[in-house]
Amino acid sequence: MMAFTIAARELRTLFLSPLAWSVLGVIQIILGYMFLAQLDYFLMVQPRMAGMEDMPGVTDLIVAPLFGNAGVILLLVTPLLTMRLISEERRNRTLSLLFTAPVSMTDIILGKYLGVFFFLLIMVGMLALMPLSLLMGGALDLGKLASCILALVLLLAGFAAVGLYISASSNQPTVAAVATFGALLLLWIIDWTGGAEGNANGVLQYLSLLRHYEALLKGLVSTTDLIYFLLFILTFLVLSVHRLDNDRLQK
Repeated sequence: MMAFTIAARELRTLFLSPLAWSVLGVIQIILGYMFLAQLDYFLMVQPRMAGMEDMPGVTDLIVAPLFGNAGVILLLVTPLLTMRLISEERRNRTLSLLFTAPVSMTDIILGKYLGVFFFLLIMVGMLALMPLSLLMGGALDLGKLASCILALVLLLAGFAAVGLYISASSNQPTVAAVATFGALLLLWIIDWTGGAEGNANGVLQYLSLLRHYEALLKGLVSTTDLIYFLLFILTFLVLSVHRLDNDRLQK
């Protein structure tokens, strides 16, 4: 399938740039520091919670907060990875070459998307090694860990889909990065307003990325949250294909 060929090319291009290596290194240092800080906090409060009936475990006090912080940090970083996907092709006037190639618009969009998504999966895999290292010294709720990993994968898949669509709608990578960050931040905090009531408040809560992400981090895997993320990703991918197809027709 041509989409995988394009995805492999995108992934290779990412690793040839210093940006990808810088992002990988900086993110791992920051998340590693946060992991150790959470571990230190757990060791400090553990003796005080020893007599509690419903004492939270390692997964609740270390793993879930770590993945929660990772979601916020990657909200800042993902726009830097998606900004050049289409907008750089347009700026360099190489988009016309893609249109003349024997590939469909869907293959181009899927290939670009999968390339950056595979890179984000590598980051999730490296992050997952931190909580898994706790197995050497004690027990871990593997079900909640799996839920946290699933939550972060779905969240990043959504981030990448939004970033790809905005990159497909922009002529400048920098503009695409800023616009993607603004859109993701808005979707993150959209239900923070206290003025909405009734159905409006329910709609804002449903649209909020944070609400669905937090539910999965607690280990509450529901079809509502899964369908939300799948629809979210699919919507922006379809919009990206439509946007690119409009460009092709105008050539």
